Amino acid sequence: SGSSQGVTPCEVVYSEGTMRLLRYRNDSVRFAEPILVCFALVNRPYILDLKEDRSVVRRLLDQGFDVYLVDWGVPDDADRYLRLEDYVGRLLTHAVNCVCESSAIEQLNLLGYCMGGTISTIFATQRPQRVKNLILMATPIDFAGEEGLLNLWAREEYFDVDKLIDAYGNCPGEFLQFVFQLMKPVQNFAEKQLMFSENLNDSTFVDNFVAVERWACDSIPVVGETFRQYVKALYQQNQLVKGQMRLAGSAVRLETIRCPLLLLVAEKDHLVVPESTLAIQRYVSSRDVKAMSINAGHVGLAV
Repeated sequence: SGSSQGVTPCEVVYSEGTMRLLRYRNDSVRFAEPILVCFALVNRPYILDLKEDRSVVRRLLDQGFDVYLVDWGVPDDADRYLRLEDYVGRLLTHAVNCVCESSAIEQLNLLGYCMGGTISTIFATQRPQRVKNLILMATPIDFAGEEGLLNLWAREEYFDVDKLIDAYGNCPGEFLQFVFQLMKPVQNFAEKQLMFSENLNDSTFVDNFVAVERWACDSIPVVGETFRQYVKALYQQNQLVKGQMRLAGSAVRLETIRCPLLLLVAEKDHLVVPESTLAIQRYVSSRDVKAMSINAGHVGLAV
């Protein structure tokens, strides 16, 4: 497991473009339907498999699940024109089909983290027959709230997404990393360093601190056209909950989702406020909805 991967042994069972579908080794699978983890396009997925005692993947394996993960990889200039319909209609669809075929089943459990949850939700509206349970972790669904700085900063009058993408092609990883850091400048540039120096004698603290920091600084670009679409359709126009979103001509309607939902939110999440995720309950047809929260931040939910 190199620097860009987690700690749990896995193999690549499918790849397409920069996307790789990973399957984790598990000799004691108890459930027929696997869990497919769909990660965000921002940052790398090993935050979900950071260390042996800090691993969402490992916990799922311990519970007897067959676990797969979609690693979108690092896009380059050739990928800049990929759109959400490519991610949902082609790449994620192919990954889901691959998992279902190898398990000889019709449905799987889809777990989406952050933006990966938004992508998973859109997928579930297009292919509801493929999703047995939908699990959303810190997932933005309703973008109307103003309690999150991202929602304010992404407004049309403040953020010209066309200018950024036309200039750069893909959205630079450093840009996003800096945006995230500036949302809590005192904590990120001062308190964090202070806390580190105060805990230098605590090897567990230092280990965890370094692991999370390394991941946070390991930023990757986001495909330009998808970023443009995501900002305009969701952050600026809130199309998903308004029922106005379209994907390659077909409507994206949250009410087509009928499967059980599990919503996992972090109370101190400043990137995706809990209300943004929990709002999905008002729009889906699912009868079986469970919400759970933890007293942590956006990354703390995973680690």
